[in-house]
Amino acid sequence: MAHDEDLALRLRAALADRDAVTEKRMFGGLAFLVHGHMAVCASGTGGLLVRVDPATSAALVEQQGVERMVMGGREMDGWLRVATAQLEDDAALRAWVDRGLAVVAGLPPKGA
Repeated sequence: MAHDEDLALRLRAALADRDAVTEKRMFGGLAFLVHGHMAVCASGTGGLLVRVDPATSAALVEQQGVERMVMGGREMDGWLRVATAQLEDDAALRAWVDRGLAVVAGLPPKGA
């Protein structure tokens, strides 16, 4: 399944005012990276992948439509999958994008 192009367009709009944002096809979806670090991704299996502070993962997965990302059979703390139904309004999407941006803002640029 290809990524949700509507979600990708909404992510582009949410990130339009940010510097150093690049797009890259990853995980069967379209990832949005800041200074080389993935913040969010329009998933190839639907919904949004978002990078979060690992310490907040347990609390965030209590929300409806939010679960830990599973890769290679392992749940990944710090990476969440948010169902499309939870992203219907722009404010909800923006809140998740802001979480991803907050995590990568504290990381040194890759290649620096």
